[in-house]
Amino acid sequence: MQKDSEIIDFDPMARGVAQSGVRITNERAVLTLLALNPGASNADVARLSGLGPQTTSRIVAELESRGLVIRGDVLRGRRGQPATPLFVNPHGAVAIGIEIGWRHFEVLVSEMSGKTLASVRRSYAWPDAGSIFGDIGAEVATIRSGLTDLQRSRLAGIGVASPSYIGRNIGLMGAPAEQVTLWNGVDLVARIARDTDLPVQWYNDGNAACWSEVVLHASPRPQGFAYFQVGTFIAAGLVANGELWEGNGHAANLGSILVCDDDGAPTYVHLIASIVALQRLLTKAGIALPNGSPFNWDWDALEPVASKWLDRAGLALARAIICTRAVIELDTAIVDGVMPRDIVARLIDRVRHHLAELPTLTSDHPSVEMGHLGASASATGAAQLVLFQRYFSRAWKLFST
Repeated sequence: MQKDSEIIDFDPMARGVAQSGVRITNERAVLTLLALNPGASNADVARLSGLGPQTTSRIVAELESRGLVIRGDVLRGRRGQPATPLFVNPHGAVAIGIEIGWRHFEVLVSEMSGKTLASVRRSYAWPDAGSIFGDIGAEVATIRSGLTDLQRSRLAGIGVASPSYIGRNIGLMGAPAEQVTLWNGVDLVARIARDTDLPVQWYNDGNAACWSEVVLHASPRPQGFAYFQVGTFIAAGLVANGELWEGNGHAANLGSILVCDDDGAPTYVHLIASIVALQRLLTKAGIALPNGSPFNWDWDALEPVASKWLDRAGLALARAIICTRAVIELDTAIVDGVMPRDIVARLIDRVRHHLAELPTLTSDHPSVEMGHLGASASATGAAQLVLFQRYFSRAWKLFST
């Protein structure tokens, strides 16, 4: 158990209230406190939540009966009554995460701890609205069949992550014009809910990927960070003051920050730091475009173009980080990608190099770290957002130390 000085409180908006009709709010408050303070006792939770001891005990017992809270060994040898440490059950609930990307889709199931229990990923030239939902539905059915009866009973729903405007931009993938019409007529949430008979929530792919870093980042978490995932384009997200900055679901499109190309002309980070940008450089150099996922490419065969792209991408991302830092306080920038980890490491090296060469004005540059999940960040984050919104308080201080 933590010492009193180490116990983490959270925003009063998230504190439990003992009036009737607020059972769910109180349960979320208790689960949130236990997530922030693993090993806290009933007395700790009552004090921090503002709930009475009897109310707290009743809520803990209810959560324990539903498998959401577990008890540790009784702590003896201290003043007062022996205390029993309480923990959020890492296996207490599961959710399915789906990412529909420009060149792939992924379906996975993730438990409360953030651990992925099963996953499948398929690559394609573009997402075909005529066939992709049948493929996704089949993979969801396969994953559900592999769950235990207990896990199926604890399945909270599906989180779907995708780019915000597939129909508007699918032509950039070389898809036929009919795909624009097909995608513009699709309601992702309604379609997947109908096919799976599960509750479905949609998230922007960059926001979902950013949330996966919130879940998996070790404490103390940074107060604010910008997240960049280098893929077909740039998926991105922001955490500010301990909260994911979602706006209406489309916020933090950091890939659309204007930077300069080699000739000094304005362009977007998307068109310099993405896999699409690399493919254009390869075509210009007369190098055949690799097939399949960038994870499986022979990157040595792409030299010297790959190194040139990594340097350009590093500069564009460094400039985007500086622009973002001018608007929102950032301690850290997290960079990841749908590439082998050694290629991501080379990219981060170039980001740090160019960041160090850019001038500072009123504050130091943020640090740059590698993300935890690579290409699976969006699907994982979508699943974890479902669990967070179902079981935890909205206003917790995620980044308390």
